[in-house]
Amino acid sequence: MTEIAATGNSFLSDMSIAKKNPTEPQSNELGQSAFLELMITQLENQDPLSPQENSEFIAQLAQFSSVESLDKLNNNFDSFANSFVANQALQASTLVGRSVTVPSDRTELKAGGVVSASVDVPSSSGDILVNISTEGGSLVDQISLGVRPAGELVMRWDGNQMEVNGELLDWQTSQENGIPPGTYRFDVSTRVDGEEVKLGTALSANVNSVTVGTNGGLTLNLAGIGAVGLDDIKQFNE
Repeated sequence: MTEIAATGNSFLSDMSIAKKNPTEPQSNELGQSAFLELMITQLENQDPLSPQENSEFIAQLAQFSSVESLDKLNNNFDSFANSFVANQALQASTLVGRSVTVPSDRTELKAGGVVSASVDVPSSSGDILVNISTEGGSLVDQISLGVRPAGELVMRWDGNQMEVNGELLDWQTSQENGIPPGTYRFDVSTRVDGEEVKLGTALSANVNSVTVGTNGGLTLNLAGIGAVGLDDIKQFNE
């Protein structure tokens, strides 16, 4: 795998599939040159009293043409695959340093930064509570969002204040010196039909680096979250 931590041109030269997956020579493969040599040897050593039929010779020429076509097809595919991996690597370099939103219950709060959170609120839900705790499980704050309509709930939290759907809540952290930068866990819950239900969250996180796999697949390494696949990205943030 190749890890990209900053935009640059030097890594593109290392993205060749041939370099990533060197092919071991196969002694049992019949290539174009070997096929042609075999056919010429057969013609030179045929019985002059019983020469090869024209139909057999034409059939062998057809086989030779097929081998040649397959060889060209393989070369074209390798070229296409190399270009695909290089293109993936170039795209990966543009993601480093950006913020993305992924399904997660924890993320990193940077100094002076803001964490965005998205929650799907079911119908007939009661008061929505947001518990914010440290990685070790110590509760930092509990925020009541009240009763909210069904649909997507978007929150923005800077460690001191909380904004919900564009409106600033009348709330401030209970921590005397504010909440310091670090990795925090978000547990969002409500009551549906009298029972407590935990709601899934999607949190924003910074892309620290991108790993390009040998097959061209991208894995994003997110601050406070870890490795996630490109398909897990819910949103690219501004």
